[in-house]
Amino acid sequence: ARHTGPPDGGWGWMIVAGCFLVTICTRAVTRCISIFFVEFQAYFGQDYARTAWIHSIVDCATMLCAPLGSLISNHVSCQVGIMLGGLLASTGLILSSFATSLEHLYLSLGVLTGLGFALCYSPAIAMVGKYFNKRKALAYGIAMSGSGIGTFILAPVVQLLIEQFSWRGALLILGGFVLNLCVCGALMRPISLKEDCKTAPEFLEKDYVPETEKQDLKRMFICSPLIKLWPHEHLCYCSWKEYDFLLMPGFMVLAGSVLFMAYGCSPLFVYLVPYALSVGVSHHQAAFLMSILGVIDIIGNITFGWLTDRRCLKKHRYFCYLFAVGMDGLCCLFLPVLQSFPLLVPFSFTFGYFDGAYVTLIPVMTADVVGTSLLSSALGVVYFLHAIPYLVSPPVAGWLVDTTGSYTASFLLCGFSMIFSSALLCFARLAKKIKRMHLRSLSGNTALKQHIWTNGAIAYSVTAELHQKDVEFLAVDTNSFSNR
Repeated sequence: ARHTGPPDGGWGWMIVAGCFLVTICTRAVTRCISIFFVEFQAYFGQDYARTAWIHSIVDCATMLCAPLGSLISNHVSCQVGIMLGGLLASTGLILSSFATSLEHLYLSLGVLTGLGFALCYSPAIAMVGKYFNKRKALAYGIAMSGSGIGTFILAPVVQLLIEQFSWRGALLILGGFVLNLCVCGALMRPISLKEDCKTAPEFLEKDYVPETEKQDLKRMFICSPLIKLWPHEHLCYCSWKEYDFLLMPGFMVLAGSVLFMAYGCSPLFVYLVPYALSVGVSHHQAAFLMSILGVIDIIGNITFGWLTDRRCLKKHRYFCYLFAVGMDGLCCLFLPVLQSFPLLVPFSFTFGYFDGAYVTLIPVMTADVVGTSLLSSALGVVYFLHAIPYLVSPPVAGWLVDTTGSYTASFLLCGFSMIFSSALLCFARLAKKIKRMHLRSLSGNTALKQHIWTNGAIAYSVTAELHQKDVEFLAVDTNSFSNR
């Protein structure tokens, strides 16, 4: 049976649990790959720069192939896509345990495992949006907290596995652990919503379709004749439906904002510990700063999700998102003047909290812009846009450190990038509000009332400025005419 709207509970909480496990097996495992760096350097005799490409390739492949995950999820099923991704990711980790060179790891651990993660990540997150509406932000907060919780738990476990079984044994065990993605995929029971099957007239009513093109678009909206043969109604869609959100001005602004946000947030996780060490903080304290980031990130995921589901803030989630991104940008701007451990601890708390906050709201914002029926495809594009900034920003920040001899330029660039991302969304919303007010004033000045009168079986629409008495007269006359 097709639901008129998201059920906001029931099996939806199992979907949240499945997405929580997916974020542990994908994002947390990706973060834990950095623990292998020292082992890879010692075994292969390579420098940090060449070894660091492994982590960059995994992150880039996961985001770059996100649209492929959405494509498989939309055209086959979410369950099949996530199970296939789990098999590929596990295979990549297992093959990495037999690596004889860094190039081998680039392909197995970087490309193959990253591709597997891509097939799982965006479809699982999109499923949460299909099952929740009223408590969507809270559901996403719980689901996305798997990244922080998983990192907090897996990091010491992986270190223990390396000490006990060497890096090869640890990768082999991680390969078995990632197979749990197949279990997560089995939990993703598909749901058919009323808005999942839209007709061509509904699409043509959208604001971003120009009037001059609507006649041409009507000819292009040809639904497949095979849809009557499919037992699942949610497979009925028109050829333009899946990626029509790319024409939305709101999504274009969001996409541009994501590029700057992704550039700004990535280098800090790479260079916070080296920066702390450069200002005299001990190794133990520098590692503790990263632990604080991970734990507070979890709190930001859940509490900010819960807060933005409250009635007073639900209508203002857009501004909550840009506020969180802007606050992280301000934290980066102030970081160069924080040169002691007591000052860096509050930074870790603040940056970690707002990082968790906006990560939770990314899928919520996307769903608000494009709707739940297009969420899987839209998230694939959004995460695809993360790929290039994730790949480019750490080397650029490193080049600035080498050139200037300090971290100031790198952190300032990150801060201004995130603030610009927030400002872009703010200006877009203000422009939209001004446009609405302008249209309202125009419609108020030329307000015309429409009244329907009948002549036999044909209805006519007459537009004129009529007095109330004239309206009542026409209504009485119409009724008397129809009774004849």
